[in-house]
Amino acid sequence: MTATDPAPTVRLHRPVRTSGFRRPSASLRIFRVVNGVVLTGFALLCLLPFLNVLGSSFATPGELATKPFVVVPETFTLDAYRYILSGGTIFRALGVSVFVTVVGTFVSLLLTSFMAYALSKRYLRGRRVINFLVVFTMLFSGGMIPTFVVVQNLGLIDSLWSLILPVAINAFNFVIMRSFFQAIPDSLEEAARIDGCSDLGVFLRIVLPLSLASIATIGLFYAVAYWNTYQHAILYINDSSKWPIQVLLRQVVIVASGVNGDASVVDVVPPAQSVKMAVIVVATLPMLIVYPFIQRFFVKGALIGSVKG
Repeated sequence: MTATDPAPTVRLHRPVRTSGFRRPSASLRIFRVVNGVVLTGFALLCLLPFLNVLGSSFATPGELATKPFVVVPETFTLDAYRYILSGGTIFRALGVSVFVTVVGTFVSLLLTSFMAYALSKRYLRGRRVINFLVVFTMLFSGGMIPTFVVVQNLGLIDSLWSLILPVAINAFNFVIMRSFFQAIPDSLEEAARIDGCSDLGVFLRIVLPLSLASIATIGLFYAVAYWNTYQHAILYINDSSKWPIQVLLRQVVIVASGVNGDASVVDVVPPAQSVKMAVIVVATLPMLIVYPFIQRFFVKGALIGSVKG
C-alpha cells in the first residue's frame, strides 16, 4: 500500500434489533383456537336459554304449541306484553320496586360500609366478638316467625320499609367489604389525620375513593337482592297497591295459567307460556341494563375484597 492509496473502508455490522416479540409456537396457536372454540360453545349454551325466553315471549300460540324450542319466532306478536302492561298496574309495581331497590341499596351500602370500616380496625375493643356475631348469622338465623314478630312490633307491616330494614346488612357482603378495608394501608389514614382530617373525613375522602370497585360490586349484590325481593313482600305487604314487580308478575302468571287469582288485572288472557316468558323478560331486563355499566368493577371488587386482608 502506497501513500497515495485510499485508506481501506471498515464496515461495522450493527446488530439487528428485535422487538422482543416471539411468534407463538404451533402448539400454542392450536391451543388458543381450541380454547376459543370451546369457550364460544359454552357461551352459546348459556345464551340459548335467554334467546329462547325472548323469542317465546314474541311467538304466537300456534308456534309455541308445535315447537318446543323457539329462538326466532316465525310471526311476532306483542299480545303477551300488552297483557302484562295493560291497566297501568305494572307501572305502579315497577315504581315500588325501583324505590325499594334504589333506597334499599343506598341504605345497605351506607350501613355496611360504616360497620365494615369500624370493624376492620384492629384497635377497636370488642371487635372479635362483634365479627363473630355477624358471621354467626350466616349459619343460623332467627327464622321466619320471629322475624315477622319483630317486623310487626316495629309497625312495619304494609310499609315499604319492611322490605329494606330487615335485610339492610348482609353478612356475606359485610365480610367482603371489611376485607377490602383491611387491605388499605394505615399510613394513608395516618397521613390524612396529620393533615387535620377527622375520622369521618378520612373515611369519606380517603377510604371511599379507594373502595369504588368494592362498593360497586356490593351495590350490585344488594340491588339484585332488592329487585328480586319476593318472600318478604308476600309476608309483610297485604296492600296490593304496594306490591313490588315480582309479586305482581306472580299474580299475572297465576291468572294466565287459569288458577284462582285476581282476574281484574287484565281483561283478555293470552297463552300462559308466552306470558311466563314475557314476565321473565320484564323482570330481568332492568338488571341486564344496569350490569354492563358496573361490569368492570365487578370482578375486581369481588376478588380484591375476598383475597386480600
